[in-house]
Amino acid sequence: MKKIFISLFLSGVFMYHTNAQTAVEGNKFLDNWSIGISAGGTTPLTHHSFFGNMRPITGIELNKQLTPVFGFGLEAVGSFNTSQSRTIFDRSNVSLLGLVNLNNLLGTYTGVPRPFEIEAVAGIGWLHYYMNRETGSDQNSMSTKLGLNFNFNLGESKAWTLALKPALVYDMNAMGSEAVRFHSGRAVWEISVGLKYHFGCSNGKHHFTKVRAYDQQEVDVLNAKINELHTQAGKDAEVLQEAVRKVTELEAALDKCRNQEPKIVKDTIDNTKKTLESVITFRQGRTTVDNSQLPNVERIATYLKNHKGASVLIKGYASPEGSVEVNERIARQRAEAVKKMLVGKYGIAEERIVAEGQGVGNMFEEPDWNRVSICTINAGTESSSR
Repeated sequence: MKKIFISLFLSGVFMYHTNAQTAVEGNKFLDNWSIGISAGGTTPLTHHSFFGNMRPITGIELNKQLTPVFGFGLEAVGSFNTSQSRTIFDRSNVSLLGLVNLNNLLGTYTGVPRPFEIEAVAGIGWLHYYMNRETGSDQNSMSTKLGLNFNFNLGESKAWTLALKPALVYDMNAMGSEAVRFHSGRAVWEISVGLKYHFGCSNGKHHFTKVRAYDQQEVDVLNAKINELHTQAGKDAEVLQEAVRKVTELEAALDKCRNQEPKIVKDTIDNTKKTLESVITFRQGRTTVDNSQLPNVERIATYLKNHKGASVLIKGYASPEGSVEVNERIARQRAEAVKKMLVGKYGIAEERIVAEGQGVGNMFEEPDWNRVSICTINAGTESSSR
């Protein structure tokens, strides 16, 4: 039995350090203390009837849990009617006990005690026999206690534990008359039921809570990221303030426009002149007149032939894709292309035609529609010759 408990203790130490990366809160000195009471029966291990020689016992205990696996406790147990003495207590055993939570030892502590757990108990104590005057003087002995606690952790907060506690208690040296050793003839069963209360911890719970352990390198990386986010947040705030300022200026300008008095524009219409416009479109980058645009050119030529006093102003335009120099050249060439066709194909006098390049046009919303030559006829006062 002793070898089994020693093996469990050593394996527990090994497994606990193997999983030492798991950190817990609630491990201060005043954390994880508990107090409990118990009641049950005791009977000799050998040479007696188990139930026939069962006598009552009662006990009190104070425990401290050092880790989710290991703890220690101070326990006092008194038994009644276990000898011929007529004292209130026939025997008391005050023990210093080591506690090993087998569930957390063999498994993993989840941060909350399980509803049911098994706890190994082992320790030594002071065994005292009470005698009245007729039976002799009190006797002292060394005791060893080995047992298991079957713990039922109650409630959501796990503040209370109800336990079934079977154990073997050895009188190690027969009241000082023999050598210290384990002997079944000097051992008794103790089977009791206990109720234990766990005091509150600094973490606000009645037990250890599991937390993740960070190393300093991870903390430094997180701090650097936080500082980076703070810097970015400051820049974003400046951009937002600038946007708000521009919106305020635009709103002020809009209100000014809405509140100003309307202006009356007077146009003088000169009815002495009549004008006619014709639009010739070009493909992107082209300066030659497509066949599809010949009717528009012929329309201008027909009017000029029928109205000898009329003249035409041709303005060439380009869309905004190219550079300024290229657009100005293409606009000029488009105006010249229409002029050359009027002179060469339709025989219109060159002095009646003015061709000008205007660069990039903005007459139309669609940029592509500004690849045009616009022919504006000044009819003068001459009427048709037909």
